[in-house]
Amino acid sequence: MKKFVIGLMMLSVNSLMTTAQINVPQPSPLGTVTQKVGLVDISINYSRPGVKGRVIFGDLVQFGEIWRLGANASTKLNLSNDVTIEGHDVPGGEYALYAIPEQDKWTVIIHKNTTYWGVGDKYTPEEDLVRFDVPVNANYPIKVETMTFEIADVTSDACNIVFTWENTEVKLNVKTNTDQMVMSEINQKMKGISSATYYQAARYYLENDKDMNQALEWINKSLEENDKFWVHRQKSLILAKLGRYAEAVETAETSKKLALADGNKDYVRLNDKSIEEWTPLITKKELKEMKKEKKKDKKNAK
Repeated sequence: MKKFVIGLMMLSVNSLMTTAQINVPQPSPLGTVTQKVGLVDISINYSRPGVKGRVIFGDLVQFGEIWRLGANASTKLNLSNDVTIEGHDVPGGEYALYAIPEQDKWTVIIHKNTTYWGVGDKYTPEEDLVRFDVPVNANYPIKVETMTFEIADVTSDACNIVFTWENTEVKLNVKTNTDQMVMSEINQKMKGISSATYYQAARYYLENDKDMNQALEWINKSLEENDKFWVHRQKSLILAKLGRYAEAVETAETSKKLALADGNKDYVRLNDKSIEEWTPLITKKELKEMKKEKKKDKKNAK
């Protein structure tokens, strides 16, 4: 009976403790930053400590000692595909981020074991994927109260992971294999052949200064099944890049006509601007050759 009463009392105490808990803000709240860079998804998950009137680097975070780049559990870096960070190959996957801060540089560590709470007693350098030094800006002009990661300066194949806290800034340059990934997909999908695939491949070649003759061949194949103003627009841009301005103007006129019929004023304006830009660049030789080609086409049509 006595044991039963003690058990009831313990249950009552536990119940009171549970109901008495109060939700309060975390001292170092969780943060996540995510960005698609080209075809790669990059995300960083970390706990965000505040300055709170303290001296951070050289005091709270000691120079020359390994640090978790945040609070609580180790900071995690997730990559959907392979990248290079500061010139070092980093395969797609999840990693823990650490650093050894110094006054004039930081040693950044990308670590393969993500299970540690912070650095952890079992941390071993043998599990590092890579270590490298980066410069540190210890005179960042804005005082950053809460430790922050951001993914900035995003292009189709690169970005910077930027760390700021207190008056310190550190940047990590990240490069993706966008061109290699797209080229691989183009080469694979060219075997399938659809007007949309031809269009996408031609546009990629145009926007990345690749073989314009190949781009023209693909855009012409797209037009065989997809006689649309936006396809003609891309063809005109490819022809202009090839220096074939007379054909570019003629194709832009076709795109404008189709855009007008479709009620798309944006493409009308784009084509008008290009026509105005390219017309003075047309040479007499080009006009003569274009007329000759048209006569040849008419003769073949008969």
